[in-house]
Amino acid sequence: MSSVAPIDTLTLTRPDDWHLHFRDGDVLRDVVPHTARQFARAIVMPNLKPPVTTTEMAAAYRQRIMAALPEGTSFEPLMVLYLTDNTKSDEIHRAVDSGIVHGVKLYPAGATTNSDAGVTDIRLCMAALEAMQKLGLPLQIHGEVTDGDIDVFDREAVFIDRILQPLRRDLPGLRVIFEHITTREAAHYVRDAEGDIAATITAHHLLYNRNAIFKGGVRPHYYCLPILKRETHRLSLIEAATSGNPRFFLGTDSAPHPKGLKEHACGCAGCYTALHAMELYAQAFEEADALDRLEGFASFYGPDFYRLPRNTGTITLRRQPWTVPDELPMAGASVVPLDAGSQLQWTFV
Repeated sequence: MSSVAPIDTLTLTRPDDWHLHFRDGDVLRDVVPHTARQFARAIVMPNLKPPVTTTEMAAAYRQRIMAALPEGTSFEPLMVLYLTDNTKSDEIHRAVDSGIVHGVKLYPAGATTNSDAGVTDIRLCMAALEAMQKLGLPLQIHGEVTDGDIDVFDREAVFIDRILQPLRRDLPGLRVIFEHITTREAAHYVRDAEGDIAATITAHHLLYNRNAIFKGGVRPHYYCLPILKRETHRLSLIEAATSGNPRFFLGTDSAPHPKGLKEHACGCAGCYTALHAMELYAQAFEEADALDRLEGFASFYGPDFYRLPRNTGTITLRRQPWTVPDELPMAGASVVPLDAGSQLQWTFV
């Protein structure tokens, strides 16, 4: 660690969240303000019920998000379509022409929450993917295989070999974001691969390994998909995030679930970090003695990859301990934020 005295205030170009779940309905009014408070823009995941599979549905969802913003808030949701076996190339053209759709999300069927309508065979999607390659629309990938014979901790690494590498050989011009990577294999693949590829990394995968799920019992609020991995993988993610390599940038994968569905016999996957995302990232970067690299990761590399302008405003974090609330109101129930009840050292001003 550096012998330089710690800084007490950190001012950054206003960041964006390049991977986020808002859900829908009454949940929006409680969770959208948390994200809009810190971030200027967010890539909003389309795995609703029913999923957002058309540009028309994306436009309607965007309107519902905007209606949930507190008055006077400056925030832009960046919409995404949900790729299915039946997505047509015409829909890709409509998405690009709309100006509001900034990617298409590949969920392998059954990989995570509300992914049952996802892709069963990547070969069925080639017409849509070829149109995306031609038009420059990014493919956002949840990179896990779902075969029952593959260990849950190996699903990401196997996906690289079985799906991602062949796909990128067939479509070398396709722009790809490998979402919420969790393994050394994924970090090294994105670092070294040829072509237009990037990856998002969550705060919880930077801060925790899989021991967090089982510390003193089963800790459901640390359960997410892709699941937390071994410490060696966490260290590889830290290395990637703090490297200054513009292929790696911020994506919280914040996912609100009611407390009762997390603390359940079959608990939902997802960590809620929208409330305190930048404080968590600041903690992770400070522990790595890399606070000077946080602005690039949080504020510059994402918009550069998505070919959008960088933000011009700023945010400020102050070294001021505070305690994460035990729970937050959400649509008549509550959501438990990651690290509930613990103390963080950075406070968003």
